[in-house]
Amino acid sequence: MTTLTTTPRSDGFSMPAEWAPHSKAWMVWPERPDNWRLGGKPAQAAFSAVAKAIAEFEPVTVCVSAGQFENARARLDHRNIRLVEISTDDAWVRDTGPTFVSNSGGEVRGVDWTFNAWGGFEGGLYWPWQRDDQVARKILEIEGCKRYRTEGFVLEGGSIHVDGEGTLITTEECLLNHNRNPHLNREQIEKILDEHLAIDKVIWLPDGLFNDETDGHVDNFCCYVKPGEVLLAWTDDQTDPNYPRCQAAMRVLESQRDARGRQIVVHKMPIPGPLHATQEECAGVDLSAGSQERDPSIRLAGSYVNFLIVNGGIIAPKFDDPKDAEAQAILQALFPQHRVVMVPGREILLGGGNIHCITQQQPAAYLSGTLMYELSAGACVV
Repeated sequence: MTTLTTTPRSDGFSMPAEWAPHSKAWMVWPERPDNWRLGGKPAQAAFSAVAKAIAEFEPVTVCVSAGQFENARARLDHRNIRLVEISTDDAWVRDTGPTFVSNSGGEVRGVDWTFNAWGGFEGGLYWPWQRDDQVARKILEIEGCKRYRTEGFVLEGGSIHVDGEGTLITTEECLLNHNRNPHLNREQIEKILDEHLAIDKVIWLPDGLFNDETDGHVDNFCCYVKPGEVLLAWTDDQTDPNYPRCQAAMRVLESQRDARGRQIVVHKMPIPGPLHATQEECAGVDLSAGSQERDPSIRLAGSYVNFLIVNGGIIAPKFDDPKDAEAQAILQALFPQHRVVMVPGREILLGGGNIHCITQQQPAAYLSGTLMYELSAGACVV
């Protein structure tokens, strides 16, 4: 595998929007017992449902440890799901896997951000995290993709969304957090994003969703649905701790224009709940020093915004909540050409995220607007 010393922008590469065609999606098999209850078995059932839902639209590759390989293979019994053996610390491939970039010549490469488990020793969610910091490199090597490594610059894929036309959206709560890149200011961070994703404008929302243990990842709060249009988690309940966060985000979005000069259209998505883990669910998680606390008193950061766009489909979480049907209707209206599939998301939420967090899309290669290979096969074009 080649590790480049240039940057994607200088080489003519950029991050495509999530709705651009994919060659495949990536996931990691959950098994960490101090994060996933009952040895990870309920989470494995949930991840299996997500993988099989995606596999109806595009190929899925699941990274799994040697010890769990046979179990995962038996549970992921689908012709469109491939397993590869990779050692990891946990299962959040959105944040540990590569951010793929592509160019007009039909090549796909990957950005390998430094990973510190969402804050290192200043609020990070576990230690050690070295194997998770290797996941992006291993995936790129499997795929034969050239690699850009941002050694010393910490970023998780869930902290950014792009429109594919030069605009990136993120939160100050995460990217300006002292536990990520304390040596860099806002302008310096924007420069690194510019060079590695080829974006021209960063829209900074103040905060993400209340109690999001990733320090406010934008993919749990606000996402692009098309150029110039976003979907924002929303509540009208002034007693909800999310209310001021939603209001602040709306003020920013209404006052900003994107890289193409467009006024941003904001669609609202209701926030489910409030949702809490039960005492029984918390009791099923192993206790380990340095790992995230699980307690019924802590509100879960549930969100319907945490969905994945796939080839012809939307894979979104449901929570057995009265708002599930409304969320599905909103997504179907926003994506009329896609089939919306709602998958149970509670078990994933209990571990700290949801469907977008546990997946990473790999864009299909293009050449002059034409796919260079079938979406069901192929890897990086070099």
